[in-house]
Amino acid sequence: MASEAYRGLLIDWGGVMTTDLFVSFRAFCEREGLSPEAVRDNFRGHQESRELLIGLERGTLSEEDFEPRFAEILGVPAEGLIDRMFAGAQTDPEMVGAVRSLREQGVRTGLISNSWGTRRYDRALLAELFDGVALSGDVGIRKPDPDIYELGAQRIGVLPRECVFVDDLSFNLPPAAELGMATVHHTDSEKTIAELELLLGVELR
Repeated sequence: MASEAYRGLLIDWGGVMTTDLFVSFRAFCEREGLSPEAVRDNFRGHQESRELLIGLERGTLSEEDFEPRFAEILGVPAEGLIDRMFAGAQTDPEMVGAVRSLREQGVRTGLISNSWGTRRYDRALLAELFDGVALSGDVGIRKPDPDIYELGAQRIGVLPRECVFVDDLSFNLPPAAELGMATVHHTDSEKTIAELELLLGVELR
């Protein structure tokens, strides 16, 4: 049974339900002859790159528009850019198993993901794992906007204060905490699963 305090889980996809995206980005940079942190550094410190990323995640900029513009900034070919950047990311079977188990044990489960386009998600798997899904490219809102956390809670039928939120990016956690959610900073599956067991009152291992 789920905990009386927390009845819902809201969780990120890339970097939580998958392996570390920054590892994939570094591998991409090495294959393309770039400095290892070129992708990360552009998104964090280059205004045009940041604006492209925000537009892509909100769904106001298409992949077809994003790829040539960001490829020009990086100095690499545009064709298949996003697929090349994500080539090293794989679904994390331990996290998938944990979320599946939580749902089977009565926890309401939801996905909140800043999407790079929405076609790469395995929709059958999402339907199996989650009671509700909020992809930024579909809803036009991206983390850390508080509205997407509220929407995620609404889509799983649980109040925000009854939710646990998990993300690998620490700056996405404070807005969830301000809504009353318990927050978990994901660094590896073992630690996250242990925290979810405590917060949600379930056994996952």
